[in-house]
Amino acid sequence: MCGISGAFQITHQNVQWPNLLQDMATALAHRGPDDGGIWFDAAQGIGVAQRRLSIVDLSPEGHQPMFSADGRYVVVFNGEIYNHLELRKGLEGSSAVSFDDVNKLGWRGHSDTETLLAAFDAWGVEATLKKCVGMFAIALWDRETRVLTLARDRLGEKPLYYGWQKDAMLFGSELKALKAHPSFRGEIDRDALTLLLRHNYIPAPYSIYKGIYKLPPGSYWQLSVAGALAANSSSGRNGVLKAYWSAREVVEHAQASLFDGTEEDALEEVERLLAQSISGQMMADVPLGAFLSGGIDSSTVVALMQAQSTRPVKTFTIGFHEEGYNEAEHAHAVARHLGCEHTELYMKPDEALAAIPRLPTLYDEPFSDSSQIPTYLVSGLAASHVTVSLSGDGGDELFGGYNRYFWAQRIWRKLGWVPRPLRMALAGGLTTLPPEAWNGAFERLSHVLPSRWRYKTPGDKLHKLAEVLAVKSPEEIYLALVSHWKQPGQIVVNGREQPTALTDSGQWANLPDFESRMMYLDTVTYLPDDILTKVDRAAMGVSLETRVPMLDHRLLEFAWHLPLSMKIRDGQGK
Repeated sequence: MCGISGAFQITHQNVQWPNLLQDMATALAHRGPDDGGIWFDAAQGIGVAQRRLSIVDLSPEGHQPMFSADGRYVVVFNGEIYNHLELRKGLEGSSAVSFDDVNKLGWRGHSDTETLLAAFDAWGVEATLKKCVGMFAIALWDRETRVLTLARDRLGEKPLYYGWQKDAMLFGSELKALKAHPSFRGEIDRDALTLLLRHNYIPAPYSIYKGIYKLPPGSYWQLSVAGALAANSSSGRNGVLKAYWSAREVVEHAQASLFDGTEEDALEEVERLLAQSISGQMMADVPLGAFLSGGIDSSTVVALMQAQSTRPVKTFTIGFHEEGYNEAEHAHAVARHLGCEHTELYMKPDEALAAIPRLPTLYDEPFSDSSQIPTYLVSGLAASHVTVSLSGDGGDELFGGYNRYFWAQRIWRKLGWVPRPLRMALAGGLTTLPPEAWNGAFERLSHVLPSRWRYKTPGDKLHKLAEVLAVKSPEEIYLALVSHWKQPGQIVVNGREQPTALTDSGQWANLPDFESRMMYLDTVTYLPDDILTKVDRAAMGVSLETRVPMLDHRLLEFAWHLPLSMKIRDGQGK
């Protein structure tokens, strides 16, 4: 795990490459406190930098930037390739590989970075990316063709920003690395502000700054120096963006050929795939643990970790003194049952407040998920014991866990036939009481309410219900549920809301039911741009690597083959 950065300069005669690259790398030192390196070719106007958090192959043989055996490729790499030993076996049997004379196999160390370089050399960029199982952000320079490739993992676990500022093309794991470059302008993109008001985050490919973009998950971007220099060509500067994996294609194909086995068969295959993912993600030469909330997803991950470990798994939980938000008691019970080495921290108001000044330096651009605070605190707790922590993120999107998946359809079936004026009047009645008052009323009546009405924070849910009562279609219900400002273009001066996968129906997957469409949209929007962003920045801010076993693409692809009835039934998900 690490932070990567670099620059391509059209005008590079007077560039002080060592100072420039060191500044960019230093901005990412929290992502890689163990080691760092730079490489540049002043004649070609290209330079790359890396900061390393040593996880696999702690020796100097894992140092980056790293060169391929034949010297053609230079790479800086953030992430982990969990199947890299399998890739090595494939490479060793490939006549396309030319090994050096270090030993019979030509491997200098056992890092996945070295495996990646050999694979790029043997199979090319796209074929290699398709073979990789892992999370990654990669910058690869081909010294022969003078092509820069930037690549990102399928689901967007690892971040990568890039874009032109004046005559420099900059890239980095976080915006702060780009800001360290003297060409960086930092002009606010008002259209991105409108997206922030809609989503509570700025969705890919946009960033808060004009000209700077997030590389979309499952894609790679290539810049040819010849094309960029040709008469100062603007089209050449745009580079070429390609998808090597498409969530839309995966889900559409899966839904066209649904799993026809029994529920027992499905359970067995899900367990096999998740155990396989966890086995690969427990690969580390440093201490490893897991976040444990006590919910279904994190408990399942920890249970399968413990089944594969000869020692108690180290688990970490943040607790709250507020009853409606506290999951620590559940986590403690799960950890005790599984025999884990459990650590918990009950968050106090002053600790939450103390974390707030740190947030702008973690996220670099506006980010409004309130759970970023406990995520940062639990990451700090884990980092004091381990270097790697697994999480249960992704289970809700794959297996129908969010309340909105069954609420929205249920609401529409029951209320869609009711005239809109009447629904709007009902919405007004629900909002006459604040959420806290509803919470108190439900708590007083909890002993007489049926279990299906015993929600956490029911007042918040009733206010969300009020927001959707006046909609015209189930799709509008979903948009209302996930929108934090309904008409953001009316708020930002000179701002215009750009289309995204959430608001542009042309980007939606062709799926037969509304619940699946919601799960798909969450997978390509909320998951990478909110959940995974939150976890990455919070954890890397304290030099902790996080891994997400639920997002192994092999598990995801199988999950989409499952019929909806195996995920959502009788108002229950997962």
